[in-house]
Amino acid sequence: KGGEPMPTLGGDYALVAVGRKPFTGGLGLEVLGVETDKAGRVVVDDHFRTNVPGVYAIGDVIRGPMLAHKAEEEGVAVAEILAGKPGHVNYLTCPGVIYTWPEVASVGLTEEQVKETGAEYKVGQFPFLANGRAKAHGFTDGFAKVIADKKTDRVLGIHIIGPRASDMIAEAAVAMEFVASAEDIGRSFHAHPTFAETLREAALAVDKAQRQG
Repeated sequence: KGGEPMPTLGGDYALVAVGRKPFTGGLGLEVLGVETDKAGRVVVDDHFRTNVPGVYAIGDVIRGPMLAHKAEEEGVAVAEILAGKPGHVNYLTCPGVIYTWPEVASVGLTEEQVKETGAEYKVGQFPFLANGRAKAHGFTDGFAKVIADKKTDRVLGIHIIGPRASDMIAEAAVAMEFVASAEDIGRSFHAHPTFAETLREAALAVDKAQRQG
């Protein structure tokens, strides 16, 4: 920008990610008359029904993130719908994980997304550098971040960068699924010493940030 020189970053590897697209070609969808969008995804309604009666679609071929656990939940929902039950998938509590080192995991809204809604919020963070288990293993990079509604304390999003983030995000997803508050997480037992204590401390930091603010 403005003729400024580009910064130089050193590294061992470079990841070039160009995206993914659904593999729907050759399935014979056009023979059945199943509707697809411009990206090749099968168009479905809120009950995973296509425009062809009796044909349902889930997983990577429909809208949303291409995640195995997302497809699994959609499969369960369709099975429930076919059995006459109210199948449902709460996409807001679908976690995402990047298997780098340190790992990156998140569920719910980012701080930028919360800002776009106009809602008042508060944030708590805690570094792995201050976690006993992380220090014992020598894996102290990263932190846990909890975003909560300023008035209700309801958790809006949780983001973790650090060791075992892929495992820790499961607790965060459960908390959001059952509409937990940051205080609910902060006042729950977490065994010591564990990496998961970082999430608890981040939740406790939400209240500290509220009082300091």
